[in-house]
Amino acid sequence: MANHATNKCQIRKMHFYELCISKTWADYNYLSQATQCCICTCFNMCSLSKDPISILRLENGQENGFTTLNHSMTLLQRMESLLMQGNSSDVTLRVKTISTDEVKVIQAHTLVLTLQSDVFEDMLDNHNSSVLVLREPQDCAAVFDKFIRYLYCGDISLRLDQAIPLHKLASKYHVWSLQQGLTRYMTQHLSSDSPTGHVVGWYQYALQINDVSLRDSCLRYLSWNLSSVLQSKEWASISDELLLSLLQRSDLILQSELVLYEALENWIEQNQPASVTVENALRSIRYGMIPPQHLFRMQKQSTLMIKYYESIRDLLFLAFQFHAASPIQLAKYFDVNCSIFTPRNYLSPSWGAPWVINNPTRDDRSFSFQTQMGPSGHDSTKRVTWNALFSPRWLPLSVRSGYSTEPNSMQSTRTEHGRPRIIVTPATSSPDFAGVSFQKTVIVTAKQQGKMVVRHVYNFHQSTEESGDFLEEADLQRRGSEYLIDNSLFLHVIVKPLYHSLIVAKK
Repeated sequence: MANHATNKCQIRKMHFYELCISKTWADYNYLSQATQCCICTCFNMCSLSKDPISILRLENGQENGFTTLNHSMTLLQRMESLLMQGNSSDVTLRVKTISTDEVKVIQAHTLVLTLQSDVFEDMLDNHNSSVLVLREPQDCAAVFDKFIRYLYCGDISLRLDQAIPLHKLASKYHVWSLQQGLTRYMTQHLSSDSPTGHVVGWYQYALQINDVSLRDSCLRYLSWNLSSVLQSKEWASISDELLLSLLQRSDLILQSELVLYEALENWIEQNQPASVTVENALRSIRYGMIPPQHLFRMQKQSTLMIKYYESIRDLLFLAFQFHAASPIQLAKYFDVNCSIFTPRNYLSPSWGAPWVINNPTRDDRSFSFQTQMGPSGHDSTKRVTWNALFSPRWLPLSVRSGYSTEPNSMQSTRTEHGRPRIIVTPATSSPDFAGVSFQKTVIVTAKQQGKMVVRHVYNFHQSTEESGDFLEEADLQRRGSEYLIDNSLFLHVIVKPLYHSLIVAKK
């Protein structure tokens, strides 16, 4: 019986394709009555002529040449009407909401369901009744009619909160095109506004289904836009696991480490996690990046720090030692490569400066800014002046020789075939640079869904002076480029001092 049903389904598919592609209706009468009605309804509603061959595109005409008549939009509209009106339906879907008495009834067509989903195909092949009962959780049942409409029309409209239930349905019923489209939708709408936020929920869902790409996209968005996340309602909804994962990262973009500590206090107050989670979170704060005057105040005024002081006392002691001694002196006794001495991407003026470049394709630009010598209190009064140069069409050194025939020619470095380039160098050298290297970070901000977000982050070190892939994929010539805001390029340049082992720490 099962083999017979499978054969019938395959015959339905084969004849449907024959009717559309091979231009023959010779076997039409061999189809079941229900399938005949479904096909006839679709085609008749498209105002087709009585001659079935006339509905097909005209190809290889001897007198008028090659022609294609495209009525696909009309066909889609009629397919939607077929679903909405239930004409010639041969299967009734009863969608029951789990744990409730709610039932949603949809009049459908076996031909459409089996063409779109092998799961539906198996269900219907092994089902003798014209009624198919499906059980779905509440969120999926609420959007099931949208899901079925996609099978008929190939398009779908949705809100942010409907992405996950629709993705669940697409995965369950093996509608892979919809599944992939929804994954792209979520990746492209991370910055969209929602009352309570949605990125954290999408991250948790990506973990659940092991979607590495979506998970990483959500985590990167939260890390790069942490300043805005900390001020949103979404911050309180972050799970213990996600919180600890974020605190381990060095690519967080926020105002300062002190701001992160204060946000952590608020999160702990609202979520009341287990003590082990609080201790792990507190030990992930980089106290060496907080000025000593703020550390003194926190020790006396932060209820959280007073309560868990014994859990982090060693880190605070190390932070005060860091602020009291020079980095070279500290490196004689401690490992200066650990995370407590590693800056994140801080937006405060001590670490860098914003740079707005109007009409970035016009010509070269430059500007100067100052940063602190290092986060150590020992270096708090020392400043480093930096020069930044932006060129919209700079040719890489590896291919420069082919454009120049004279020594020191500048023509070879700026051509219409070049790419954007940024260079950040210190204005002067200093003996204080010993034991320190400087990582430069250039943050590119853009507007997505009407919201300012970090589009890209580029990192490069002192030895290279520039980022090799800076704006490599950006089309700055196009006025509507997604990298531009009102025809301006919004950058933020950060310089992070990194202490390294010119002197090996004693064990």
